[in-house]
Amino acid sequence: MPKESGRFDLPIALGILAASGQIPVESLLDREFAGELSLTGALRPMRGAFAMACGTARGAVACETSAECIPGNTPLRRNPQLYLPAASAAEAALVPGVDVYGASDLPSLCAHLADAPDARLYPVAAPDLAQFTPAPVPDMDDVIGQRGARRALEVAAAGGHHVLLIGPPGAGKSMLAARLPGLLPPMTDDEALSSAALLSASRAGFTPTQWRRRPFRAPHHSSSAAALVGGRNPPQPGEITLAHLGVLFLDELPEFDRHVLETLREPLEAGRITISRAALQADFPAACQLIAAMNPCPCGWRGDPNGRCRCTPEIAARYLRKLSGPLLDRIDIQLDVPALTPAELSARLNAAGEKSAVIACRVNAARERQMARQGKTNRELSGKEVDDVCRPDPAGEALLREAGERFGWSARAYYRVLKVARTIADLAGASMPSAVQVGEAIQYRRAFGSM
Repeated sequence: MPKESGRFDLPIALGILAASGQIPVESLLDREFAGELSLTGALRPMRGAFAMACGTARGAVACETSAECIPGNTPLRRNPQLYLPAASAAEAALVPGVDVYGASDLPSLCAHLADAPDARLYPVAAPDLAQFTPAPVPDMDDVIGQRGARRALEVAAAGGHHVLLIGPPGAGKSMLAARLPGLLPPMTDDEALSSAALLSASRAGFTPTQWRRRPFRAPHHSSSAAALVGGRNPPQPGEITLAHLGVLFLDELPEFDRHVLETLREPLEAGRITISRAALQADFPAACQLIAAMNPCPCGWRGDPNGRCRCTPEIAARYLRKLSGPLLDRIDIQLDVPALTPAELSARLNAAGEKSAVIACRVNAARERQMARQGKTNRELSGKEVDDVCRPDPAGEALLREAGERFGWSARAYYRVLKVARTIADLAGASMPSAVQVGEAIQYRRAFGSM
């Protein structure tokens, strides 16, 4: 069987040494090993150390009730031991319930396994995250004006909704998108472990500075389908998986190949992506929040009051047709982001604006209401759950029905507006969406249809 990377080098070498009697076979019991060997016997750093530590911890839990997991019916000690190259041990030590040992070379590890005097290795302590200085998260109070867009991002963060920002160049679309991670609730322990394990096993890698940080992935519009959703042989995760539990930002959305964008439809709906090959099938998590940005036409100035747009209606329509109806249906909030006027720029209307931390408190409170009520975000609600949880009051229901008939919404679009209205109600602490909250949700669905 073909092996991936060099992480099997160390186990193969130890197996040969044990089989030839150079180290005790018993020294390998209850222990797991991974690492790449150089020709000098030094252990080189490798990918996936954190993911392996997570797997070791899960295996230990599974073996606690089984006497057949260990040869000779030897019970597994509560904290299993994982031996890795010294340069890869620090990230693995972040996983609780595993004793991680770091070795610099094969001879020192063999001496430890043989209980040679003065050769004992000791568990690596988890790194002190306080010593790392992570990159600052962009703050919402940097954004000038755009009160409507800031409010829409608050709603999106509260309910986990996908967002499409449409506006001319320089309106602040990319700036707004970069600030969405700062509005999201802190990661739970399980979310932090899951995200770190995915990054560790990928080519992107994982560092302790990324611990409990929501991923923010922004692939270029020239990305292939394999880069965006995963592919190759054997299957490798794509950007949508690396953004799991975080944000996937697609700037200049119509510039992506249409076939590439269509591959996003299923994972955006299901939160998972399955890559099938002739010999195997891989299932990757992809529960990320999409935020996309685009211009209203190729030149970017369609609808500008100064008449700067030179695109014909045919050219503008061809540009918009790059985005299919099924893909747009899956984007809950489609918002027009207008250009800022010179007066707004000079007055800096956001001088007294709210910081991301203040908005994040309201977002977190709304998320807690959702978790207490249904155990998931509003975006993840199924059709039956939407009927039970998101039903508005009579006035709101009449308004929603009228809007659906007027704009010709599909069933999916209708239910997504209901989910957004439920999120707006959660932000307001309301028991059910009212006509005011339904009206705001309808406004977030109109931008693309008015172009």
